[in-house]
Amino acid sequence: MKATAPAAPVLPIRGRLRPLGLGDVRITGGYWAERQSVNAVASLAHIEHWLEREGWIRNFDLVATGGDLAAERRGREFSDSEIYKFLEALAWEIGRSDDEALESRFRAIVARVAAAQASDGYLNTKFGRPGQAPRWSDLEWGHEIYCIGHLLQAGVARARTRPGADDGLLEVARRAADNICDTFGPEGIDGICGHPVIETALVELGRVTEDDRYLAQAALFVDRRGHGRLSDVEYGREYFQDEMPVRQATVLRGHAVRANYLAAGAVDVAVELKDASLLDAIRNQWTNAVRRRTYVTGGQGSRHQDEAFGPDWVLPPDRAYSETCAGIGSVMLAWRLLLADGDPRYADLIERTLFNVVSTSPAADGRSFFYANTLHRRELGAVPDADRPSLRAAASLRAPWFEVSCCPTNVARTLASLTAYVATVDDEGLQLHQYVPGPVEHSRADGRRLCVTVETDYPRDGEIRVRVDSDDETPWALSLRVPGWAAEGATLTVDGQPRPVAPGVVTERRTWRRGDEVVLSLPLAPRFTYPDPRIDAVRGCVAVERGPVVFALESVDVPGVENVEALRVDTSQPPRLVDGRVTVRGWHVHPHENDWPYRTDLSEATPVRGEQLAEVPLVEYHAWANRGPSTMRVWLAAQ
Repeated sequence: MKATAPAAPVLPIRGRLRPLGLGDVRITGGYWAERQSVNAVASLAHIEHWLEREGWIRNFDLVATGGDLAAERRGREFSDSEIYKFLEALAWEIGRSDDEALESRFRAIVARVAAAQASDGYLNTKFGRPGQAPRWSDLEWGHEIYCIGHLLQAGVARARTRPGADDGLLEVARRAADNICDTFGPEGIDGICGHPVIETALVELGRVTEDDRYLAQAALFVDRRGHGRLSDVEYGREYFQDEMPVRQATVLRGHAVRANYLAAGAVDVAVELKDASLLDAIRNQWTNAVRRRTYVTGGQGSRHQDEAFGPDWVLPPDRAYSETCAGIGSVMLAWRLLLADGDPRYADLIERTLFNVVSTSPAADGRSFFYANTLHRRELGAVPDADRPSLRAAASLRAPWFEVSCCPTNVARTLASLTAYVATVDDEGLQLHQYVPGPVEHSRADGRRLCVTVETDYPRDGEIRVRVDSDDETPWALSLRVPGWAAEGATLTVDGQPRPVAPGVVTERRTWRRGDEVVLSLPLAPRFTYPDPRIDAVRGCVAVERGPVVFALESVDVPGVENVEALRVDTSQPPRLVDGRVTVRGWHVHPHENDWPYRTDLSEATPVRGEQLAEVPLVEYHAWANRGPSTMRVWLAAQ
């Protein structure tokens, strides 16, 4: 690996844009700095506590010491992956903060994992030992290959944040990857994993090690999928994305996390191999899924039974599954497409998903999480038991841990590496995709340096001020994203002269001098958002947004109204910002009480309008349920 490679999760060797990493970008304040701090100080320790308490790390000790795994192993078949995602989160956070205490914890866990690896590279605590099922005997549900994928991603994170580190994690990852290639290569088992992730992991390991064998294996896994290699299940092979080849699919479907992970891996393969048809297929799948199968929050997955995408336009808010991990998978996919194409639509979805799914999952204190992210809570939630893991979708409020705890570790690794999703470069200059305060620096191959500092309190404030901190005799281009929601009122000020700009990318190319500034001003007046009429579940409703942030009505903000179903919004009056809070006008309505819930007389079916509520405060959706049990809805009934 080249020592100058950025510390970033995704580093394609070709594509429209090249990402900047943790050493190139720093987030020094604002919303995301707060979330990263809570993640580092609270969430990582909280996660480690539960991994130890539940015995999931101890499983590796049992393997190393020859313990009775059949009797003593704890956790689900995929629990190994949570240790690997936690290691990845630690690696990114160490790279971001140089925290010595985290470094010590990281090395201690790596040693326990390494001690459990077999001599041929195989590494799993659920299969292959006395009293357990044989290796690779359950490719549908066993998650063996999936777990290795997360191990590889942890190894990549360590290699990029601490090149040449002597902890051994990269070597453990390489031996495990070699075992996968030996076992499932062209002359091996003609199989795939029920849960994708190995594809992205192998490609990124190949980028780190410059070993083409890993890319070839990833491409093989992508092309094998869709030919019925996995056994049929009650949800159909679509659940595994195994009912049709990747190149023939026209939309993301099936299990939402699996679908996004597989598509992300396919983009990685397509970019590395210059496979235009494969990349076109994923672009089309993404476009159709965003148009027809994505919630206003950016969340994906409307079916609880199989954690899956529903059919087009089936987006019920009260039954939204919108798994946190699916949101993270969506960010992974959109970022790869952005790097490949440079299309700002991908960055728009990343922004929406980060603010309204990823940051909604962790509580304000970082010690409890949503697994699923409903858009409508009809009943007061019950506070989960702080001493017991919750069922993954049963927690009505954020829970400290789950029997399936993929989301806490996924959130932790995403927040720790978030800096790497902010900016990119190309041969023309520098691009800013997400707006955070802090310096952005890039040393070009010819020795020239591009340095800017961003000053902003976005999205609380719409002004993004970019100051150039380097001199250059050669012109270069500074590009800023104008979000799709900023259709009217956005301006760019250069040399003190403002001009209107439209959604997309606005670029200034010039010979920049130290101290030069550009100011992007985005309109942050609260607005009503109306659903496509084909979404039956929210017809006649409105949502409220301000910038990229979706808002919700929470019952704790409406004294005397326990259930938010009793509110009707007056859409003749736009939402307003009052004393720093977004508010709407509306009425408290009283439904007719009848013996039969259906009427032939429209007047009897229409609730009686009660007292008018002049200023009903809303809460940022990501902050709901931080004040105890409440009812909540994002889509508000209009009248």
